[in-house]
Amino acid sequence: MPRFAANLSMMYTEHPFPARFAAAAADGFEAVEYLFPYAYDPAELRRLLDEHGLRQVLFNAPPGDWDAGERGTAALPGREAETRAGIERALEYAAALDCPRVHVMAGLVHSGAARDTCLGNLAWAAERAGAVGVDLLIEPINHRDMPGYFLNRQAEAHAVVEELASDHVKVQLDLYHCQITEGDLTTALRRDLPTGRVGHLQIAGVPDRREPDTGELNIGHLFDVIDELAFEGWIGCEYRPRAGTSEGLGWLRDYRGAHA
Repeated sequence: MPRFAANLSMMYTEHPFPARFAAAAADGFEAVEYLFPYAYDPAELRRLLDEHGLRQVLFNAPPGDWDAGERGTAALPGREAETRAGIERALEYAAALDCPRVHVMAGLVHSGAARDTCLGNLAWAAERAGAVGVDLLIEPINHRDMPGYFLNRQAEAHAVVEELASDHVKVQLDLYHCQITEGDLTTALRRDLPTGRVGHLQIAGVPDRREPDTGELNIGHLFDVIDELAFEGWIGCEYRPRAGTSEGLGWLRDYRGAHA
């Protein structure tokens, strides 16, 4: 049965960030993800995880100047030193939080040297991540929400992973982004999950990024496909609840009840 992680950057925003751990645990989540941990001391985050019996399964490496609109630096020529320092910082947090995955954002890129830069940074980072048992993830992001992002399509990300040939670089398959960009989600899951190159899944309703059972996706069918393929990773719930987070979890309660 698929395993779900609450995304604390988008869910439970009716609570201050530290209180979101308790709220997620109260709703039956066993794991959490979020965008960035760096505003908090890792010891404080570790305490919140332990206090509420939660596992940290994903966060992002430093993305550059997020508030100024940057969305990663791994594919930006001339930013290699910053990117690699950020990876080192992310791995320190991963060790403290016992987190097995870090998403490395590539950035908004207009340079022809972007792919070589990204490959070089990821090859460097994969050695360091592998030494401490962490997988690095790269994610295709749709062109509507993040125009100009380096990776848009699943095939692009898988080509990078195949070229690097590292067991510690994988694809983060967000079904929301994939549906907007290319659709055909059942085929994408059946094609890519068996390769072992997908390290993490994420979900949200399309087109509005609300609860995953709203909009155009048959989310129950997709969960059944993921179950059929015996995916052993986590599914991050990276969506913005329409109203209260707990009140919008009927989709999860229904799915768990039907598969109890």
